[in-house]
Amino acid sequence: MRILLIHSDYLKYKTKSKTRIAEKIEDNKKEGVYENALVVFTAVEKEDEVDMETVVENAINEINDVFGKVGAKTVAIYPYAHLSSSLSTPDAAKKILTNMEIGLEKLGLNVKRVPFGWYKSFEISCKGHPLSELSRTITAEKVDKEVSDDDKKSESEKSVFYILTGGEIIDVDEFNYEENDLKKLVDYELGRLESSGEEPPHVKLMREKKLADYEPSADIGHLRWYPKGRLIRDLLSEYVYNLVTERGAMPVETPIMYDLSDDAIRVHAEKFGERQYRMGTKNKQLMLRYACCFGAFRVLSDSFLTWKNLPIGIYELSTYSFRLEKKGEVVGLKRLRGFTMPDLHTVCADINQSMKEFDGQIAMCKQTGIDLGVNYEVIMRATKSFLEENKDWVYSASDKIGKPVLLEILPERKHYWNAKMDFAAIDYLGRPIENPTIQIDVESGERFGITYINQEEEEINPIIIHCSPTGSIERVICSLLEKSAVDKKEKPPMLPIWLTPTQVRIIPIAERHIERSEELAKQIRDQNIRVDIDDRHETVGKKIRNAGGEWAPYVIVIGDRELEGGALTVNIRETNKKILMEIDDLVNKIHEETVGMPFRKLPLPIKLANRVSF
Repeated sequence: MRILLIHSDYLKYKTKSKTRIAEKIEDNKKEGVYENALVVFTAVEKEDEVDMETVVENAINEINDVFGKVGAKTVAIYPYAHLSSSLSTPDAAKKILTNMEIGLEKLGLNVKRVPFGWYKSFEISCKGHPLSELSRTITAEKVDKEVSDDDKKSESEKSVFYILTGGEIIDVDEFNYEENDLKKLVDYELGRLESSGEEPPHVKLMREKKLADYEPSADIGHLRWYPKGRLIRDLLSEYVYNLVTERGAMPVETPIMYDLSDDAIRVHAEKFGERQYRMGTKNKQLMLRYACCFGAFRVLSDSFLTWKNLPIGIYELSTYSFRLEKKGEVVGLKRLRGFTMPDLHTVCADINQSMKEFDGQIAMCKQTGIDLGVNYEVIMRATKSFLEENKDWVYSASDKIGKPVLLEILPERKHYWNAKMDFAAIDYLGRPIENPTIQIDVESGERFGITYINQEEEEINPIIIHCSPTGSIERVICSLLEKSAVDKKEKPPMLPIWLTPTQVRIIPIAERHIERSEELAKQIRDQNIRVDIDDRHETVGKKIRNAGGEWAPYVIVIGDRELEGGALTVNIRETNKKILMEIDDLVNKIHEETVGMPFRKLPLPIKLANRVSF
């Protein structure tokens, strides 16, 4: 069942005509006006027919919970088939909707049910507070409400947090925070960080630098990418590809949609609840992937593996993955509904091999922070039982970060993993941006039928490590732009030189200097450096300011003196200094600063006068 809950100032509806499946109604049901109503737009689905009683019970509990939180006076159940393409039979839908109405009334709620099977006009006014628009997927899975409802957990059922440093556990309130970013991370995780309501700086920057923008013709949370932004995405994607393949991972590509009639996929997908894009055909209910897990696991389950192969990694860059994030949480590059995720899955023989592999992946994730120039704060998360059995490893893994980390101890395992490490950059507003992650998955090997043959020739379900060495490509760019906003207080903001679209900007002073500028540009371009020429009819001062606005790390002004050859005056953004350099020296300097990093050619006309203004 799919439901959309709207806390409304009012709902008005009026029946127009009935369909062949319309229920019989009295005249007083043909129209209605309900004020301060929690309107529950409801689509009953095929799979709900398997256990209608449990679906109704779960729906009632969810609606009652939201009703109490928003302070509505009435619940209005509104049949709305458009929420799903996999609908139940009309009789099953009417029965479920009626039983929802009866069950909510038994709880003492004022309930109104809008007629089923009628064409209706309606008008609704949404209140617009944070809980006024919520979507939910209701399944027949049994829910222990006392355990699932955070508001009713006892202290012993909640996670506890500590700072772990040098093998010592310290209470988060007693630790002396030398790193302000770590304190911000702790405050966020413990729910102490108050939102300022400000827009993160990267949203303005992604537009100002002509990297990306919202696409108004798509669903919210989907972006259009301009040439410079596309270049940065491609370079980052190639960077991660090189990173994982150098460590033996095998690249694959798998579909973006999966059939929910596959039990393993359905159970794995249910862990994301309503955060799914669903679609369907007449006979199938499909889901757009939210990660590469499904495809990777199906590749692995169809492969013949022995203990000699392990550990072995499968890598995919998902362009795209989809998550139906809440509308109010979608912002810029930080939280999207369609995003690009580098996903590495490593098959390990047992828990000991997985912990050893995990250690190597910590080093890989740390390296991405160094290569990107981004500071990561780290959370080590583990279940209480895993920590008790593997305390020494948890401590040593955390020590590999080289600074204090936040430790979360979960009372029991609720997910497919029993230990994970999350790396987060901190944005300008003090909130974490989730970047790399590593997880030890102890469920999926069995669920997806992945096996390997051990030395005793037995079939064994392996342990699988999930790792994204950078997190989503969009969040990497978000982290870089947010870092530039922080750096602006102390030094000129800029991207790593290997990611900067224009690495060298040449500015001819007058028309007679363009030919010499073209000669220099060709010389630099032939050395695999992105260079362009500002040949527009603007003043030199304005051209220099424009180069600064584009964060060009090296700017060369060509005048009469430069026509004679010899050393060039190079403006260096990082130090804000002018240095006399031979062209070969500049080329060597850039190559030293970008050594080992991928390169792509400039994706724009070399002359700025020929460029499109996006």
